[in-house]
Amino acid sequence: MRWVGRPLPRYEDSVLLRGRGRYTADLARGARILRFVRSPVARGRILMVNAPPEVPIITAAVLGDVKPICPRLDRPDYVPVAQPILGHERVTYVGEPIAAVIAETAAEAEDLAEQVTVEIAAETPVVTLDEALAAGAPLVHDAAAQNTLIDAHFETPGIAAAIAAAHQMVEFTFTSGRQAAVPLETRGAVAAFDPASGRVTLSASTQMPHLLRTGIADVLGIPESELRVIAPEVGGGFGQKMPLIPEYVVVVWAARRFACTVAWIEDRLENLTASFHARDQRLHLRGTFDADGRLMALDADVLCNVGAYSSFPVTCGVEPLMALADLPGPYRVPEYRARARAIASNTCPMAPYRGVSRPVITAAMERLMDCAAARLGLDTLEIRRRNLIAEFPYTSVTGVVHDPGSYREAMEAAAEVVDIAQFRARQQTARAEGRWFGLGISVFAERTGPGTPAFAARRMVITPGFERVELIMDPSGFIEARIGSSPHGQGLKTSLAQLIADEIGIMPDEIRVVAGDTDRSPYGWGTFASRSLVIAGGACKLAAATLRERVQMVASQILEAAASDIEIADGRAFVRGTDLGVEVRQLARAAYHQSDRFPAIAETGLSAMATYDPYGTFSNACHMAIVAVNIVTGQVQIEWFVVVEDAGRLINPMIVEGQIHGGVAQGIANALYEEVIYDDAGNVLTGSLADYLVPTTAEIPKIEIHHLETLAEASITGAKGLGEGGTIGAPAAVLNAASDALAPFGIGVFEMPITPQRIMQLLREAQ
Repeated sequence: MRWVGRPLPRYEDSVLLRGRGRYTADLARGARILRFVRSPVARGRILMVNAPPEVPIITAAVLGDVKPICPRLDRPDYVPVAQPILGHERVTYVGEPIAAVIAETAAEAEDLAEQVTVEIAAETPVVTLDEALAAGAPLVHDAAAQNTLIDAHFETPGIAAAIAAAHQMVEFTFTSGRQAAVPLETRGAVAAFDPASGRVTLSASTQMPHLLRTGIADVLGIPESELRVIAPEVGGGFGQKMPLIPEYVVVVWAARRFACTVAWIEDRLENLTASFHARDQRLHLRGTFDADGRLMALDADVLCNVGAYSSFPVTCGVEPLMALADLPGPYRVPEYRARARAIASNTCPMAPYRGVSRPVITAAMERLMDCAAARLGLDTLEIRRRNLIAEFPYTSVTGVVHDPGSYREAMEAAAEVVDIAQFRARQQTARAEGRWFGLGISVFAERTGPGTPAFAARRMVITPGFERVELIMDPSGFIEARIGSSPHGQGLKTSLAQLIADEIGIMPDEIRVVAGDTDRSPYGWGTFASRSLVIAGGACKLAAATLRERVQMVASQILEAAASDIEIADGRAFVRGTDLGVEVRQLARAAYHQSDRFPAIAETGLSAMATYDPYGTFSNACHMAIVAVNIVTGQVQIEWFVVVEDAGRLINPMIVEGQIHGGVAQGIANALYEEVIYDDAGNVLTGSLADYLVPTTAEIPKIEIHHLETLAEASITGAKGLGEGGTIGAPAAVLNAASDALAPFGIGVFEMPITPQRIMQLLREAQ
């Protein structure tokens, strides 16, 4: 029986659905509670931190020689800035931690924090990109001239000539509002000090346990062996839970200092105002086309408002550098020029968020295609047909290698499902009746499973990428798979169990995947960038193949046959072509209790380890959305959403579709609803879920999913990642659909989220 390709229910869900899962907050029982005192202003000098004598307060002075967080890139255009663990001279954004208090209960900690007062000489902040870049603007960091932390350039030699020879040029500015990840579970940490060993065990809602341990140990100046990090159940990460944060450093420091267990659980206000944001970008785009509608040159100026500090380890370069490298997307771009800048401001720092820059650049490129089609009198499908990559492998103008995919095929399949001709007829009838429908297309490629070669190209001082897996079969024949990746809700454990089961020839429920524990798991990079199934899955396949060979060696000895003649299936090893066989659990027992009989595996036993570090692979998809726009209220209602995706071999189709549904929901939120809004003084106006609009099931339409399968050598399992694809493609489809609906009014949408207020403003401007 083969397990790969079957929609097995997720093994992880049984515990969660019964309410038996353990999240970080569940571990805080009995701990002393830590609460932070945060800056109420966006910019200023700290004059004094005051507290009554009876209030136990932790300040920067109390922390002593704890180092700041200072992530780095090996780039001449990168300006490293140090983030203090607690503010002590200046504050740079509303919500920056300045001090902390500890109490026996959360209520007491809240009361103590309110007794702490901070005197700050407030200064005028720079909040927006325009303010930060204005001549003579105040500098967020003295070292960063013009508030620029990264200024990256790329230019091909023939760009000027290609622009000059243009038959048609399309030029516009596209903006994306700032977003928050809004995980269901906010950030949190419980640090328990062990007086016997002097070690601290930190349980935290994190996506990168090993790197969190490295970062905290470096900042505190302690050996990593003195810190164990565990990621229990994690209620959503989306990138916000990747970086090292000052709060976790303080929690570990306090546990060591007071020799006790200390907990900090973030509330929703903290999460929306002081946890990492994303997406705040502005792109000025020029695309030139020949008379046949072929894109000849692309010229882009990308500005990213990255907030006050750089996130560890990826730095503030993650958004602008990905935009610069990946802007061409699935299209052939002969000539390319781009400038991408990370601009500091007195706002909450940025971190990766599901899709990382690509929802914005994909929306901009797809708007470019629609605008060019209108200018040239081409169908929106036809202009894409003439520009999509069709020959593989394909090396983009920026040197990114696309392995085989189905870019055109996915679009044609989606068009067939939607029946565009039928929709256009319906659209014309509706317009005559004063009803406004639109169809939007989004074609994109998602870089997945990037290994160290991909990250090294960004010149990261800390270069993530590889994954290591250890497999151990115990005397009962069950397998423990220890992985460095750290899942947070994707069903990864189930998918990996299916891969291992097929490779060895046993049942998936005889495999336990251990993750998220720096004491038990090999050093790994965690879960992000749609990488875990590709890289951890590849390492699992390699290790499982080695373990199968070792089981075959034991079986060959017992069955008195050549190891090459031994097959394993359904938990039984047998001699090929005969009914002579033995259960795998019997082989395991013999390997442990009669080890003298098996000298071939004397050193390894029934265990195996493998490391996998690929360049990466591209999945792709086409999204199509049909929307209705109410020109009286400005509301956009999505009637139908179609996805045709190609993620190679689907290890578990049910998990795949769950990932797509969740991603599309977040992409729709990006397009229509979610936006962090600051006032001129740098205060967050969307500090609750009454103001920061997260869509409910009522706003998410039926999502119809179809699958293609392109297998490529870039992934040894045949699987490609797709965890971010829904979020990458959905905004462009929705925005193009809204533009199509509003086309009779001469309106184009070049901003997201496109809220009812903004649509009404566009209608007013169009009279």
